[in-house]
Amino acid sequence: MAQRDSVRLEPVLIKGFVPERFMSGLKIQKVDSTTLNLFRFQNISDVLSLYTPIAFKNYGPGQLNTASFRGTSANHTAVLWNGLNINSPILGQTDFSTIPVAGFDQLSVQYGSAASIVGTDAVGGSILLGSAPSSQPLQFSIGRQQESFNNHQTQLTARYASAINDQWSFSGKTNVYDGRMNNDFPYAERNQYTVLPSTSFQRGLVQDLFFNSKNDHQISAHVWLTRNRLTLTPEDKAGRELTSTEAYRTMLRYNFKDFTFRTSWVRDIIDYAKGDYSQLDHAVTDKFSNRIERDFQFNAFQIKAGGEWAHYRAQVAGYDEASVTENRGDLFLLTRWQATNRTIVSVNLRQAFVTKFDPPFTPSLGAEYFLAQKERYSLKLRGSIGRSYRVPTLNERFWKEMGNPEIRPETGWNKEIGLEQNIVSNLNHTFSASVTAYHNRIKDWTYWNPGKSYHVENLQQVLARGIEVQTGWYHNVNHWKSGSNIGYTFNKSSQEKAYDAYSSDIIGKQLVFVPVHSGNLNAFIQYKTTRLTGQAQAISKRFSTFDNSQFLEGYMLTNLLAEHTFAWDKIKMRLQGQINNLANTFYLNVRNNAMPGRSFALSLILIYDSPQTVK
Repeated sequence: MAQRDSVRLEPVLIKGFVPERFMSGLKIQKVDSTTLNLFRFQNISDVLSLYTPIAFKNYGPGQLNTASFRGTSANHTAVLWNGLNINSPILGQTDFSTIPVAGFDQLSVQYGSAASIVGTDAVGGSILLGSAPSSQPLQFSIGRQQESFNNHQTQLTARYASAINDQWSFSGKTNVYDGRMNNDFPYAERNQYTVLPSTSFQRGLVQDLFFNSKNDHQISAHVWLTRNRLTLTPEDKAGRELTSTEAYRTMLRYNFKDFTFRTSWVRDIIDYAKGDYSQLDHAVTDKFSNRIERDFQFNAFQIKAGGEWAHYRAQVAGYDEASVTENRGDLFLLTRWQATNRTIVSVNLRQAFVTKFDPPFTPSLGAEYFLAQKERYSLKLRGSIGRSYRVPTLNERFWKEMGNPEIRPETGWNKEIGLEQNIVSNLNHTFSASVTAYHNRIKDWTYWNPGKSYHVENLQQVLARGIEVQTGWYHNVNHWKSGSNIGYTFNKSSQEKAYDAYSSDIIGKQLVFVPVHSGNLNAFIQYKTTRLTGQAQAISKRFSTFDNSQFLEGYMLTNLLAEHTFAWDKIKMRLQGQINNLANTFYLNVRNNAMPGRSFALSLILIYDSPQTVK
């Protein structure tokens, strides 16, 4: 019999874009891998709506889904993939229905302005998506979810790692996914409101490769290809609407000791048609970007200095010019100072440069102080103040007749203060709680003015302020595990100043589709490999008109998930059942378009893990 020896793979360390290190004083929430596994077949908004206070404006399953973070608009949330902003350059936002959980390995949510760290769009907050290297020689999984209304998802994932030679090792992930939302509802309306028929499909490929040498050379390559096709009212040949989007995201990153260089290319394609599909409104935008940075360490000081350059090229049917180009650049200096054992201070500086624009200088100051710091108990006070900005989108500048080349960038100041408490009563029982108050004033808010045929102008000054409370509890004893997370948010977001007569009658009114109150609850109990999870989300009424004369009723949604994992040597099988909208609650996310009622989903995932041995 051949002798089998254990082989230890060296860990792969990738020094990628880790902005959290310089975000002292800001609220940051990391979503763990167990939670992401629960939502493996869903999109990112399903996770964020149940675990954060971000409000989503969702038109229906597989349809447009945009975010309102801390009372701001869909244009005020930066979405970063491995440090690269992937918001659409022409729209200035992300459709979260096109971002499946399968597309990334790590998810962090940064609350409040972080323009000094991540750049434009980070006014209400940032969503940070990351790719992680694998530590397993080989893992292969195939999964399928079948849902109500003839909706289904399929995924194949391979993770691998190996030593190339004495100096180099590599790891990677390949993921392919395909989802279909046929939405064969058994009803045409709910409570006399139309349930808009639609079909959509989503396909994607994710490829991550990591190469690591023993002399501190690290190289990583990332590719994320997506294709999404949405058809509204597909049976109505005259009134049907087609929206097709494609994204080609590529990145190459090199690191040697404290030096990092990154280059990337992103192409976004949008095709739109109504009725007749023979002539599509076609839009293509390319973003070429490079980033260079260097880390310095001086005793208790950490510094990251660098620059970023991006070139945009757009060909959009609605523009006067056949092709539009724009150059953007950023210089930044990020610092972190461990002043004492209890005190951390960050001072960050950024200056952006944009073709024919003068973005503001964006500094920020954040600090954290441990009021109590013991082995099993900590109480931390944190606070920050920072300037934010948003560069106008290409649509806002160049759209025929309605665009405005002279529009000004939005600017603002975000201030927040919070307390965080962590208790470990013993090795099996933990409790955490946090409370945060924030105040965010944004000037020159961009507005497509209906009083001037929707010509875009800087017409508003908005003030968003509120309080966020979150608690978490976890218990582990013998074969039993249990835990819960509870969140509540009060958010008042209103226009503070009018720049013209049209907007003067809505001063002090809550912004449309932004709930004043929201909350969520997640709780689970697990015995060995059997787990039961309950989820609840509550949203207060949301105004659907700027003068607050009309509103959508508040609602509460509840979900129930049960799963069990079977194991046979190298093979595991995870079976999960899910009931969404358990109470069959009627609710609206946008006016006159009801959301579907109770639905069911059953998923099965087969996982093969190879042993870490060789002959």
